[in-house]
Formats: sequence, C-alpha cells, structure tokens
Amino acid sequence: MSEIVHPSPARRLAGGRLLGSSQLVLAVILAALCIAISLAAPQFYSEANVIAILRQCALVLIVASGMTMLIITAEVDLSVGASLAFVGCIGMAVLNATHSLTLGILASLAFAGGVGLVNGLVVTRLKVNSLIGTIGMMMMLQGGVYLFTREAVQNHHQLSSFTGLGAGYVGPIPMPVIFAAAIFIIAYVTLRFTTLGRYLYAVGANEKAVRLSGLRSERLKLLAFVVTGLCVGIAGMILASLMNAGQPTAGRGFELTVIAAVILGGTSLLGGRGSLFGTLLGVLVLKVIDNGIIILGWNQDLQMVVPGVVIILASYLDIVRNKANVR
Repeated sequence: MSEIVHPSPARRLAGGRLLGSSQLVLAVILAALCIAISLAAPQFYSEANVIAILRQCALVLIVASGMTMLIITAEVDLSVGASLAFVGCIGMAVLNATHSLTLGILASLAFAGGVGLVNGLVVTRLKVNSLIGTIGMMMMLQGGVYLFTREAVQNHHQLSSFTGLGAGYVGPIPMPVIFAAAIFIIAYVTLRFTTLGRYLYAVGANEKAVRLSGLRSERLKLLAFVVTGLCVGIAGMILASLMNAGQPTAGRGFELTVIAAVILGGTSLLGGRGSLFGTLLGVLVLKVIDNGIIILGWNQDLQMVVPGVVIILASYLDIVRNKANVR
C-alpha cells in the first residue's frame, strides 16, 4: 500500500512561518482598526456596540468553522447564504405549527444538512466543480424559498427558549457567542489533534496520494459538505431568533463574508493549508470594519464592497504564499 506523501520539514516550516506571519499581520490590522474607529467614534467601545459586534461575529464564525474545513479539502460552498435564509423560514414554520423548539431545530438541521449532502454528492459523484455546483444550489434555494413562502414567516408563538437562542445570555456572554465558541473549539480540536483532521488536510494537499493510500477522499469531502451544512442550520436558527422571524432575503451576501473571512485568515483555496485561528481573526476584522462603517455614518453599501475587495486581495496573497512554498 502506498503512503500519503507529506511535505518536507523545510517546506512545512516555511508554510508555518508564512501562515503565522499572516495571522500576526491580521492581529495588528485588527488592533489598528479598533483604535482608529474608537478615536473617530468613542461609542465603538460601548457595551451595546461590543455585544452587537460579538453577535454578528458569532453567526459568521459558526459557518466559517465548517467552511474552513471544506476549503481545506479544496472545495467551496457558495450556497450557504441562500440556505441560511431557507433554514430560518423552515425553522420558524415548524415552530409555529408544533410550538416545539426541539422539532424546529431538528427540522432546520435536517434541511441544512440535506443541502450539504446534496452538494457533496453533486461534487463527489457527478464530478461537478464545487464552485459551479453550489452556485446552482444557491439559485435553486433562492427561488425555492419564495415557493415555500412569499413573505417573512412571523413568530406566532411565545417560546422564551427560542428568543434565548439569539437574545439570551449566560452571565454577561450572549448565547450566540457561546454557540460559536463551542463549534469553533470542536472544529479546532478536530483539525489540529485528530486523525480525521489530518486526513482532511491530506485530501486538499494531495488527493491522489490519499486515494493510493486506501482512503476514500470522496467520503471525506462529503463529510465536510455536510458539516458545513449543519453549521448553516445552527446559524440560521440563531438568526431567525434574533430577527424573530424567518426572512427569505436574510442570507444575501452572507456567503461572501464567510468565504472572505476564511481566505483572509490564510486558508488556501487550493486546499491542504488553513487555520481556524486565522479564520477567527478574519471574521473579527471584517465585522469590525462593518461596524465601523455603520457608526461612522458611511454608506452601508460599502459592507458589500469590502468582502469583494478582501477576496481578491486574499486570493492574490494565497498565490504569493504558494509560490513561496514552491521555492
């Protein structure tokens, strides 16, 4: 049986230094942004604003944790924004019909996980490029949610447990932050300390070698798609709780923010390299910029411009890192 080919120690060291330096740069940028915005708008550090930033970061980080694992396998999912909106509508509809938070959450997870499963099968079985396949899924979900409901699914029950998903606290910490921290830790431990994590990196770095070693790379990619879908299910229910309704348009542009954060954090679009800590920094940078745009009174359309610029710049830096590793 052939063995998985691992990078040489020198190459691993060079890659680690590049990844570490990019995270250091992100940390410096984040600190500079916080200082600059707070000087221009002192309310930046108010308790209400900090909590608002943390809640926004939590939703993105939940999905970005799964997306990091997926992109490490050299695949991507552009349907997460459309799925997020659909999940909220389905979860709210089930809650209204059954008055059961458990059933609402299970329905949301089943739908989102099913979307991830279909995406994974399209990529691994039909051999459709993940970029094209998930764009197709995104379009189907965007149209499908309007077939499911033409308007927002309003909250017709008074379950305090549902409200607590988005607006609740454990001590001073918002519930969405606790959910995001738990998912982040699970994903971090999986990627850093488990055999599954090593296999995911190996699939992205050299899929052919993984197949020759006897592993089913298709199953690993399929798992990454499903995990990403389940993360969308959790985020979708939290968002529905925050909005107190299921909104068909809630996820527009969400996929761009998630992917921008992952790439900005140093995860390579070519697969085989990435860091969840870098993803966390990427999420914080993007959401601090978004918050700064709002409290400084700038045109809020810039919130859609920033992720696009970040994706281009981060992709260019990824090319530079790959060339450096080759050298």
